Amino acid sequence: MAQKLDLVPATEWGFFTLPRPMVIAGPCSAETEEQVMETAKGLNDVGIHVFRAGIWKPRTHPGSFEGVGTVGLKWLQRVKRELGMHVCTEVASEKHVYECIKFGIDMVWVGARTSANPFLMQEIADALRDTDIPVLVKNPVNPDLDLWIGALERLNQAGIKKLGVIHRGFTTSEKIPYRNDPGWRIAIELRTRFPELPFFADPSHMAGDRKYLAELSQRAMDLGLEGLMIESHCNPAVALSDAKQQLTPSALIDMLENDIVVRDNDTDSAAYREGIDQLRAQIDVIDENILFAMKSRMAVSAKIGKYKKDHNIAILQTGRWDSLLSEMVRKGGEYGLSEKFLVQVFNAIHEESVRVQNDILSEGK
Repeated sequence: MAQKLDLVPATEWGFFTLPRPMVIAGPCSAETEEQVMETAKGLNDVGIHVFRAGIWKPRTHPGSFEGVGTVGLKWLQRVKRELGMHVCTEVASEKHVYECIKFGIDMVWVGARTSANPFLMQEIADALRDTDIPVLVKNPVNPDLDLWIGALERLNQAGIKKLGVIHRGFTTSEKIPYRNDPGWRIAIELRTRFPELPFFADPSHMAGDRKYLAELSQRAMDLGLEGLMIESHCNPAVALSDAKQQLTPSALIDMLENDIVVRDNDTDSAAYREGIDQLRAQIDVIDENILFAMKSRMAVSAKIGKYKKDHNIAILQTGRWDSLLSEMVRKGGEYGLSEKFLVQVFNAIHEESVRVQNDILSEGK
């Protein structure tokens, strides 16, 4: 079970100021010293002062551009020294952490492939022990909330209190417009469990294409997340990695200022409080009715299980279930409910129904 995290608010890290969003921006990869400095200056000039750049790039196949390596840390040092910006990069090993400490990197993040590996997370946590470097952890590539929380716990237990997360979406085999499935429900659950956790979204890796950045950034703001990590390049057309999802500094600030509406997390308005409390009370009643309906449905499932047992019939009747699910999707569509939502809900109900029936068939063996 997840433990409560001991955290320092992001506003006390010395990097970010309110109002939201807190923004971290910079190229996917540090490619040349000139590219790094030109991009950083462009971002600094438009008021973005936390600069990111990938130094080591994990790639599936050898031979792809895997980052410039340690030499790029010298370029980040120059950004910090000449422009006064805070600089950060991704770490995936103990060696990366030690190199970042040596070169005075202000903040690090852990990528999606690394956060899924408890061995690497422990190695990184041990290397960061007794430092005061803020650490952001991206969600694992697959929608495994426990893995994400476990990565945070390892860092926190190593004494890292300046700790936050970056939601960058999940690998999917489904046909969707984005590079990764946003999987907002996972983010919402993590946010619900740890409301004090500084929470950034990475719309660049969710989108995979700059045309979706505004809508995904808006969704993050609608959910009340603190900040955004967005990839920005002085000339995206010639970027060595992720060219399609990067924005120029001027395009980035234009999106932030003209395309994004930042919602307040709370208000002192008495009228709002009264109205929202009434609506939430209605939700509570509906949820109670849903629970009662689920209880009633599982009671019938238990009777079906007993009936099948008495007649020596197997539990799974796939033809019946496929027909039922198709009908529920059709009817749900008439109520304006999405097919994806309906499939998830009714598959979960079916799974529990099978479990109930299996328990009946297992009795008295």
